[in-house]
Amino acid sequence: MATAVTAEAPPSAAPVPVEAPAEGWRTEAVRDTARRAAYLSPVLAVIALLLVPGGGAEDGTGGTGSPADAASGLLVLVCLVRVLRERARPLTRTAAVVLGLPVLGICLAAITSHDPGASLPGVARYAQVFVLVPAAVFLTVRDRRDATVVAWALVVLALLQGAVGVTQYLTGTGASYRGEDVRAVGTFGPSDVMGMATVVSYGLVVAVGLALGGRPGRARTAALVCAGPLFLPLVVSFSRGAWIATVLACALQLVLAGVRRAARAALTAGALAVVLVGGLGIGSELVEERAASITRVTAAPDRSVTDRYTMWAAAVEMWRAEPFTGVGLKGFPAHRDAHASLALSSGSDTAGAGAEFRRQPLLSPHNMYLLVLSEQGLFGLVALTGSWLALLTGALLRHRAGAAGALVATGLLSWQLIDFFYADIGGPSTVLMSVVFGLAARWSLPGVRRA
Repeated sequence: MATAVTAEAPPSAAPVPVEAPAEGWRTEAVRDTARRAAYLSPVLAVIALLLVPGGGAEDGTGGTGSPADAASGLLVLVCLVRVLRERARPLTRTAAVVLGLPVLGICLAAITSHDPGASLPGVARYAQVFVLVPAAVFLTVRDRRDATVVAWALVVLALLQGAVGVTQYLTGTGASYRGEDVRAVGTFGPSDVMGMATVVSYGLVVAVGLALGGRPGRARTAALVCAGPLFLPLVVSFSRGAWIATVLACALQLVLAGVRRAARAALTAGALAVVLVGGLGIGSELVEERAASITRVTAAPDRSVTDRYTMWAAAVEMWRAEPFTGVGLKGFPAHRDAHASLALSSGSDTAGAGAEFRRQPLLSPHNMYLLVLSEQGLFGLVALTGSWLALLTGALLRHRAGAAGALVATGLLSWQLIDFFYADIGGPSTVLMSVVFGLAARWSLPGVRRA
Protein backbone atom coordinates (compact mmCIF):
# COMPACT_ATOMS: atom_id res chain seq x y z
CA MET A 1 0.00 0.00 0.00
CA ALA A 2 1.34 3.34 -1.01
CA THR A 3 2.19 5.69 1.74
CA ALA A 4 0.80 9.18 1.38
CA VAL A 5 3.42 11.84 1.61
CA THR A 6 2.25 14.93 3.39
CA ALA A 7 4.02 18.11 2.47
CA GLU A 8 5.22 20.23 5.36
CA ALA A 9 3.04 23.23 5.89
CA PRO A 10 4.75 26.45 4.91
CA PRO A 11 5.69 28.79 7.77
CA SER A 12 3.01 31.21 8.89
CA ALA A 13 2.84 34.34 6.82
CA ALA A 14 1.52 36.44 9.74
CA PRO A 15 3.20 39.83 9.75
CA VAL A 16 5.78 40.41 12.42
CA PRO A 17 5.06 43.62 14.39
CA VAL A 18 7.69 46.21 13.84
CA GLU A 19 8.42 48.52 16.77
CA ALA A 20 8.33 52.21 16.09
CA PRO A 21 11.73 53.85 16.12
CA ALA A 22 12.62 55.22 19.54
CA GLU A 23 13.59 58.54 17.99
CA GLY A 24 10.11 58.99 16.47
CA TRP A 25 8.38 58.09 19.73
CA ARG A 26 10.51 60.57 21.68
CA THR A 27 9.87 63.28 19.13
CA GLU A 28 6.14 62.80 19.44
CA ALA A 29 6.38 62.83 23.25
CA VAL A 30 8.32 66.09 23.14
CA ARG A 31 5.76 67.61 20.81
CA ASP A 32 2.91 66.51 23.08
CA THR A 33 4.67 67.99 26.12
CA ALA A 34 5.29 71.25 24.27
CA ARG A 35 1.65 71.50 23.17
CA ARG A 36 0.45 70.79 26.70
CA ALA A 37 2.82 73.38 28.20
CA ALA A 38 1.73 75.96 25.64
CA TYR A 39 -1.94 75.36 26.44
CA LEU A 40 -1.28 75.65 30.18
CA SER A 41 1.09 78.61 29.83
CA PRO A 42 -1.45 81.21 31.11
CA VAL A 43 -1.79 79.28 34.38
CA LEU A 44 1.92 78.53 34.66
CA ALA A 45 2.73 82.21 34.06
CA VAL A 46 0.66 83.25 37.09
CA ILE A 47 2.60 80.78 39.25
CA ALA A 48 6.01 81.71 37.85
CA LEU A 49 5.50 85.47 38.25
CA LEU A 50 5.10 85.01 42.00
CA LEU A 51 8.89 84.71 42.04
CA VAL A 52 9.21 88.38 41.11
CA PRO A 53 10.67 90.18 44.16
CA GLY A 54 8.47 92.64 46.00
CA GLY A 55 5.20 91.50 44.46
CA GLY A 56 3.72 95.00 44.23
CA ALA A 57 2.35 97.40 46.80
CA GLU A 58 -1.07 97.30 48.35
CA ASP A 59 -3.54 99.48 46.51
CA GLY A 60 -6.11 99.77 49.23
CA THR A 61 -8.60 97.38 47.66
CA GLY A 62 -7.04 94.17 48.80
CA GLY A 63 -5.18 93.88 45.51
CA THR A 64 -1.53 94.47 44.85
CA GLY A 65 -1.14 95.37 41.18
CA SER A 66 1.56 92.67 40.98
CA PRO A 67 2.75 90.96 37.78
CA ALA A 68 0.97 87.77 38.90
CA ASP A 69 -2.30 89.70 39.22
CA ALA A 70 -1.85 91.04 35.69
CA ALA A 71 -1.16 87.50 34.46
CA SER A 72 -4.35 86.28 36.14
CA GLY A 73 -6.32 88.86 34.16
CA LEU A 74 -4.69 87.61 30.97
CA LEU A 75 -5.56 84.04 31.99
CA VAL A 76 -9.24 84.96 32.29
CA LEU A 77 -9.16 86.72 28.90
CA VAL A 78 -7.46 83.79 27.13
CA CYS A 79 -9.94 81.36 28.69
CA LEU A 80 -12.87 83.50 27.52
CA VAL A 81 -11.53 83.51 23.94
CA ARG A 82 -11.12 79.73 23.99
CA VAL A 83 -14.67 79.24 25.28
CA LEU A 84 -16.08 81.46 22.53
CA ARG A 85 -14.10 79.56 19.88
CA GLU A 86 -15.38 76.19 21.08
CA ARG A 87 -19.01 77.39 20.86
CA ALA A 88 -20.17 74.99 23.54
CA ARG A 89 -21.36 75.31 27.11
CA PRO A 90 -18.06 74.79 28.92
CA LEU A 91 -19.28 73.97 32.44
CA THR A 92 -21.62 71.34 33.73
CA ARG A 93 -24.59 72.61 35.70
CA THR A 94 -23.05 71.51 39.02
CA ALA A 95 -19.73 73.20 38.28
CA ALA A 96 -21.43 76.43 37.20
CA VAL A 97 -23.50 76.60 40.40
CA VAL A 98 -20.60 75.82 42.73
CA LEU A 99 -18.12 78.18 41.10
CA GLY A 100 -20.67 80.97 40.61
CA LEU A 101 -22.31 80.83 44.04
CA PRO A 102 -20.07 83.56 45.61
CA VAL A 103 -21.38 86.09 43.06
CA LEU A 104 -24.72 86.25 44.89
CA GLY A 105 -23.25 87.47 48.15
CA ILE A 106 -20.78 89.80 46.43
CA CYS A 107 -23.44 91.57 44.37
CA LEU A 108 -25.92 91.86 47.24
CA ALA A 109 -23.27 93.33 49.54
CA ALA A 110 -22.30 95.87 46.88
CA ILE A 111 -25.91 96.94 46.28
CA THR A 112 -26.73 97.36 49.98
CA SER A 113 -23.38 98.93 50.91
CA HIS A 114 -23.28 102.16 52.91
CA ASP A 115 -20.91 103.49 50.22
CA PRO A 116 -21.55 101.67 46.90
CA GLY A 117 -18.81 103.61 45.12
CA ALA A 118 -16.17 102.53 47.60
CA SER A 119 -17.38 98.92 47.31
CA LEU A 120 -16.83 98.63 43.55
CA PRO A 121 -13.09 97.79 43.82
CA GLY A 122 -14.03 95.10 46.31
CA VAL A 123 -16.53 93.62 43.85
CA ALA A 124 -13.79 93.33 41.23
CA ARG A 125 -11.31 91.83 43.67
CA TYR A 126 -13.68 89.24 45.13
CA ALA A 127 -14.94 88.28 41.68
CA GLN A 128 -11.35 87.87 40.47
CA VAL A 129 -10.16 85.79 43.42
CA PHE A 130 -13.18 83.58 44.11
CA VAL A 131 -14.97 83.31 40.75
CA LEU A 132 -13.14 84.34 37.58
CA VAL A 133 -9.62 82.98 38.13
CA PRO A 134 -10.78 79.66 39.68
CA ALA A 135 -13.21 79.17 36.78
CA ALA A 136 -10.48 80.01 34.25
CA VAL A 137 -8.09 77.50 35.83
CA PHE A 138 -10.88 74.91 35.95
CA LEU A 139 -11.52 75.34 32.21
CA THR A 140 -7.85 75.50 31.22
CA VAL A 141 -6.86 72.32 33.04
CA ARG A 142 -8.36 69.68 30.74
CA ASP A 143 -7.45 66.34 32.26
CA ARG A 144 -5.49 64.55 34.96
CA ARG A 145 -2.15 65.11 33.23
CA ASP A 146 -2.77 68.85 33.01
CA ALA A 147 -3.72 68.93 36.68
CA THR A 148 -0.54 67.07 37.59
CA VAL A 149 1.59 69.56 35.65
CA VAL A 150 0.05 72.50 37.52
CA ALA A 151 0.42 70.65 40.83
CA TRP A 152 4.13 70.11 40.21
CA ALA A 153 4.47 73.78 39.28
CA LEU A 154 3.19 74.62 42.77
CA VAL A 155 5.81 72.30 44.28
CA VAL A 156 8.62 73.89 42.26
CA LEU A 157 7.48 77.38 43.27
CA ALA A 158 7.45 76.28 46.92
CA LEU A 159 10.96 74.85 46.66
CA LEU A 160 12.34 78.06 45.12
CA GLN A 161 10.60 80.36 47.59
CA GLY A 162 11.62 78.06 50.44
CA ALA A 163 15.26 78.16 49.35
CA VAL A 164 15.17 81.96 49.41
CA GLY A 165 13.51 81.91 52.82
CA VAL A 166 16.04 79.52 54.39
CA THR A 167 18.87 81.64 53.00
CA GLN A 168 17.29 84.71 54.61
CA TYR A 169 17.14 82.94 57.96
CA LEU A 170 20.70 81.63 57.83
CA THR A 171 22.22 84.94 56.69
CA GLY A 172 20.07 87.24 58.83
CA THR A 173 18.54 89.01 55.81
CA GLY A 174 14.90 88.12 56.43
CA ALA A 175 12.06 90.16 57.89
CA SER A 176 12.35 91.50 61.40
CA TYR A 177 11.20 89.13 64.15
CA ARG A 178 11.89 89.70 67.85
CA GLY A 179 14.48 92.31 66.95
CA GLU A 180 16.35 90.02 64.53
CA ASP A 181 16.10 89.86 60.72
CA VAL A 182 15.55 86.10 60.66
CA ARG A 183 11.95 85.62 59.54
CA ALA A 184 11.79 83.78 56.21
CA VAL A 185 9.52 85.65 53.77
CA GLY A 186 10.94 84.63 50.39
CA THR A 187 10.58 87.23 47.64
CA PHE A 188 7.36 88.64 49.12
CA GLY A 189 9.01 91.09 51.50
CA PRO A 190 8.09 92.08 55.07
CA SER A 191 4.74 93.58 54.07
CA ASP A 192 3.43 90.08 53.22
CA VAL A 193 4.98 87.83 55.87
CA MET A 194 2.39 85.14 55.15
CA GLY A 195 3.26 84.95 51.44
CA MET A 196 6.15 82.49 51.56
CA ALA A 197 4.52 80.45 54.31
CA THR A 198 1.41 80.07 52.16
CA VAL A 199 3.37 79.06 49.06
CA VAL A 200 5.50 76.55 50.97
CA SER A 201 2.41 75.09 52.67
CA TYR A 202 0.71 74.61 49.30
CA GLY A 203 3.78 72.85 47.94
CA LEU A 204 4.10 70.61 50.98
CA VAL A 205 0.43 69.62 50.90
CA VAL A 206 0.60 68.91 47.15
CA ALA A 207 3.77 66.83 47.53
CA VAL A 208 2.20 64.79 50.33
CA GLY A 209 -0.94 64.26 48.25
CA LEU A 210 1.02 63.15 45.19
CA ALA A 211 3.13 60.80 47.29
CA LEU A 212 0.15 59.20 49.03
CA GLY A 213 -2.21 59.08 46.06
CA GLY A 214 0.22 58.16 43.29
CA ARG A 215 1.36 54.74 42.20
CA PRO A 216 4.80 53.47 43.23
CA GLY A 217 7.39 54.86 40.85
CA ARG A 218 9.62 57.80 40.11
CA ALA A 219 6.88 60.41 40.49
CA ARG A 220 5.95 59.15 43.94
CA THR A 221 9.60 59.07 45.02
CA ALA A 222 10.13 62.58 43.69
CA ALA A 223 7.13 63.84 45.65
CA LEU A 224 8.51 62.33 48.86
CA VAL A 225 11.93 63.85 48.20
CA CYS A 226 10.37 67.29 47.66
CA ALA A 227 8.19 67.14 50.77
CA GLY A 228 11.14 66.83 53.18
CA PRO A 229 13.01 70.06 52.34
CA LEU A 230 9.80 72.10 52.49
CA PHE A 231 9.50 71.42 56.21
CA LEU A 232 12.42 73.73 57.09
CA PRO A 233 11.26 76.98 55.39
CA LEU A 234 7.80 76.47 56.86
CA VAL A 235 9.32 76.29 60.34
CA VAL A 236 11.45 79.43 59.97
CA SER A 237 8.52 81.38 58.54
CA PHE A 238 7.28 81.60 62.18
CA SER A 239 3.70 81.57 60.90
CA ARG A 240 1.52 79.92 63.53
CA GLY A 241 -1.54 79.80 61.29
CA ALA A 242 0.39 78.07 58.48
CA TRP A 243 1.83 75.55 60.95
CA ILE A 244 -1.58 74.60 62.30
CA ALA A 245 -3.24 74.42 58.88
CA THR A 246 -0.42 72.32 57.37
CA VAL A 247 -0.34 69.82 60.23
CA LEU A 248 -4.11 69.32 60.15
CA ALA A 249 -4.34 69.16 56.33
CA CYS A 250 -1.53 66.62 56.03
CA ALA A 251 -3.00 64.62 58.90
CA LEU A 252 -6.31 64.43 57.03
CA GLN A 253 -4.52 63.28 53.89
CA LEU A 254 -2.70 60.59 55.84
CA VAL A 255 -5.87 59.32 57.49
CA LEU A 256 -7.63 59.12 54.13
CA ALA A 257 -4.67 57.26 52.67
CA GLY A 258 -4.72 54.63 55.43
CA VAL A 259 -4.12 54.37 59.16
CA ARG A 260 -0.89 52.38 58.91
CA ARG A 261 0.59 54.78 56.41
CA ALA A 262 -0.49 57.68 58.60
CA ALA A 263 1.31 56.19 61.60
CA ARG A 264 4.54 55.64 59.64
CA ALA A 265 4.45 59.14 58.21
CA ALA A 266 3.79 60.67 61.64
CA LEU A 267 6.84 58.89 63.05
CA THR A 268 8.96 60.05 60.11
CA ALA A 269 7.80 63.65 60.48
CA GLY A 270 8.48 63.56 64.21
CA ALA A 271 11.99 62.22 63.66
CA LEU A 272 12.63 64.92 61.03
CA ALA A 273 11.46 67.62 63.44
CA VAL A 274 13.72 66.30 66.18
CA VAL A 275 16.74 66.24 63.85
CA LEU A 276 16.20 69.71 62.34
CA VAL A 277 15.06 71.62 65.41
CA GLY A 278 16.40 69.57 68.28
CA GLY A 279 19.55 67.98 66.89
CA LEU A 280 20.77 70.69 64.51
CA GLY A 281 19.31 73.52 66.60
CA ILE A 282 17.69 75.23 63.61
CA GLY A 283 15.70 78.05 65.15
CA SER A 284 15.08 75.94 68.25
CA GLU A 285 14.72 78.81 70.72
CA LEU A 286 12.62 81.06 68.49
CA VAL A 287 10.51 78.16 67.21
CA GLU A 288 9.88 76.88 70.72
CA GLU A 289 8.82 80.34 71.85
CA ARG A 290 6.56 80.81 68.82
CA ALA A 291 4.97 77.38 69.23
CA ALA A 292 4.39 77.97 72.93
CA SER A 293 2.59 81.23 72.15
CA ILE A 294 -0.17 79.21 70.44
CA THR A 295 -1.28 77.91 73.83
CA ARG A 296 -1.03 81.34 75.50
CA VAL A 297 -3.74 83.06 73.50
CA THR A 298 -5.80 83.75 76.63
CA ALA A 299 -3.36 83.64 79.55
CA ALA A 300 -0.56 85.90 78.27
CA PRO A 301 -1.19 86.83 74.62
CA ASP A 302 1.37 88.85 72.70
CA ARG A 303 0.62 92.13 70.91
CA SER A 304 -0.36 90.48 67.63
CA VAL A 305 -2.83 88.14 69.34
CA THR A 306 -4.39 91.00 71.30
CA ASP A 307 -4.84 93.05 68.12
CA ARG A 308 -6.33 90.07 66.33
CA TYR A 309 -8.86 89.39 69.08
CA THR A 310 -9.79 93.07 69.14
CA MET A 311 -10.39 93.14 65.39
CA TRP A 312 -12.40 89.91 65.58
CA ALA A 313 -14.65 91.54 68.18
CA ALA A 314 -15.00 94.61 65.95
CA ALA A 315 -16.01 92.42 62.99
CA VAL A 316 -18.67 90.71 65.10
CA GLU A 317 -20.05 94.10 66.17
CA MET A 318 -20.28 95.19 62.52
CA TRP A 319 -22.20 92.02 61.73
CA ARG A 320 -24.61 92.63 64.58
CA ALA A 321 -25.29 96.10 63.19
CA GLU A 322 -25.98 94.70 59.67
CA PRO A 323 -26.64 90.97 60.14
CA PHE A 324 -27.84 89.99 56.65
CA THR A 325 -25.87 92.12 54.19
CA GLY A 326 -22.97 93.55 56.24
CA VAL A 327 -21.46 97.02 56.08
CA GLY A 328 -20.42 96.61 52.44
CA LEU A 329 -17.35 95.39 50.60
CA LYS A 330 -14.15 97.17 51.70
CA GLY A 331 -16.14 98.63 54.58
CA PHE A 332 -14.16 97.10 57.46
CA PRO A 333 -11.44 99.82 57.63
CA ALA A 334 -14.02 102.63 57.62
CA HIS A 335 -16.08 101.06 60.44
CA ARG A 336 -13.22 99.58 62.45
CA ASP A 337 -12.63 102.42 64.92
CA ALA A 338 -16.33 102.81 65.64
CA HIS A 339 -16.57 99.18 66.81
CA ALA A 340 -13.05 98.38 68.13
CA SER A 341 -12.01 98.75 71.76
CA LEU A 342 -9.07 100.80 73.02
CA ALA A 343 -6.95 97.65 73.19
CA LEU A 344 -6.34 97.87 69.42
CA SER A 345 -2.92 99.27 68.52
CA SER A 346 -2.37 101.68 65.65
CA GLY A 347 -0.67 99.08 63.47
CA SER A 348 2.08 96.49 63.18
CA ASP A 349 5.77 97.12 62.59
CA THR A 350 7.44 95.73 59.48
CA ALA A 351 11.12 95.89 58.56
CA GLY A 352 13.96 93.82 57.17
CA ALA A 353 14.31 91.79 53.96
CA GLY A 354 15.64 94.86 52.16
CA ALA A 355 12.84 97.20 53.31
CA GLU A 356 12.93 100.08 55.72
CA PHE A 357 10.95 100.29 58.94
CA ARG A 358 7.26 100.88 58.30
CA ARG A 359 4.13 101.10 60.40
CA GLN A 360 1.51 99.00 58.62
CA PRO A 361 -2.15 99.80 59.49
CA LEU A 362 -4.50 97.02 60.54
CA LEU A 363 -7.22 97.09 57.87
CA SER A 364 -8.71 93.61 58.22
CA PRO A 365 -9.57 91.19 61.05
CA HIS A 366 -7.14 88.51 59.76
CA ASN A 367 -9.98 86.02 59.71
CA MET A 368 -11.65 85.43 56.36
CA TYR A 369 -14.92 84.23 57.83
CA LEU A 370 -15.29 87.28 60.08
CA LEU A 371 -14.21 89.61 57.25
CA VAL A 372 -16.94 88.23 54.99
CA LEU A 373 -19.45 88.23 57.83
CA SER A 374 -18.79 91.89 58.65
CA GLU A 375 -18.72 93.13 55.05
CA GLN A 376 -21.20 90.78 53.32
CA GLY A 377 -23.34 89.63 56.21
CA LEU A 378 -24.77 86.20 56.82
CA PHE A 379 -26.01 85.89 53.24
CA GLY A 380 -22.55 86.46 51.77
CA LEU A 381 -20.88 84.12 54.25
CA VAL A 382 -23.30 81.29 53.45
CA ALA A 383 -22.81 81.76 49.70
CA LEU A 384 -19.01 81.82 49.89
CA THR A 385 -18.53 79.03 52.40
CA GLY A 386 -21.21 76.99 50.63
CA SER A 387 -19.07 77.02 47.49
CA TRP A 388 -15.95 75.98 49.41
CA LEU A 389 -17.69 73.19 51.30
CA ALA A 390 -19.19 71.88 48.07
CA LEU A 391 -15.68 71.62 46.60
CA LEU A 392 -14.39 69.82 49.70
CA THR A 393 -17.33 67.41 49.65
CA GLY A 394 -16.70 66.69 45.98
CA ALA A 395 -13.03 65.97 46.69
CA LEU A 396 -13.92 63.55 49.48
CA LEU A 397 -16.43 61.76 47.24
CA ARG A 398 -13.91 61.51 44.42
CA HIS A 399 -11.40 60.04 46.89
CA ARG A 400 -13.88 57.31 47.81
CA ALA A 401 -14.29 56.60 44.09
CA GLY A 402 -10.53 56.13 43.76
CA ALA A 403 -9.54 59.37 41.99
CA ALA A 404 -5.78 59.81 42.24
CA GLY A 405 -5.82 63.60 42.58
CA ALA A 406 -8.55 63.72 45.21
CA LEU A 407 -5.99 63.63 48.04
CA VAL A 408 -4.29 66.72 46.63
CA ALA A 409 -7.61 68.55 46.30
CA THR A 410 -8.70 67.52 49.80
CA GLY A 411 -5.41 68.68 51.30
CA LEU A 412 -5.42 72.05 49.53
CA LEU A 413 -9.04 72.82 50.35
CA SER A 414 -8.77 71.73 53.99
CA TRP A 415 -5.56 73.76 54.40
CA GLN A 416 -7.21 76.87 53.01
CA LEU A 417 -10.39 76.53 55.06
CA ILE A 418 -8.35 76.07 58.25
CA ASP A 419 -5.96 78.90 57.44
CA PHE A 420 -8.90 81.26 56.88
CA PHE A 421 -9.38 81.23 60.66
CA TYR A 422 -6.06 83.12 60.93
CA ALA A 423 -5.79 84.97 57.63
CA ASP A 424 -7.80 86.65 54.86
CA ILE A 425 -7.19 87.92 51.34
CA GLY A 426 -4.57 90.54 50.64
CA GLY A 427 -1.03 90.55 49.31
CA PRO A 428 0.56 89.09 46.17
CA SER A 429 0.01 85.48 47.29
CA THR A 430 -3.78 85.93 47.10
CA VAL A 431 -3.81 85.26 43.37
CA LEU A 432 -2.11 81.92 43.98
CA MET A 433 -4.97 81.02 46.32
CA SER A 434 -7.40 81.52 43.43
CA VAL A 435 -5.30 79.19 41.26
CA VAL A 436 -5.40 76.61 44.05
CA PHE A 437 -9.19 76.85 44.24
CA GLY A 438 -9.42 76.28 40.49
CA LEU A 439 -7.03 73.32 40.58
CA ALA A 440 -8.91 71.74 43.50
CA ALA A 441 -12.19 72.30 41.67
CA ARG A 442 -10.84 70.42 38.65
CA TRP A 443 -10.29 67.37 40.84
CA SER A 444 -13.54 67.83 42.81
CA LEU A 445 -16.26 68.68 40.26
CA PRO A 446 -17.64 66.86 37.21
CA GLY A 447 -15.72 67.24 33.98
CA VAL A 448 -15.86 70.08 31.49
CA ARG A 449 -18.22 69.92 28.53
CA ARG A 450 -16.20 70.42 25.36
CA ALA A 451 -17.12 70.58 21.72
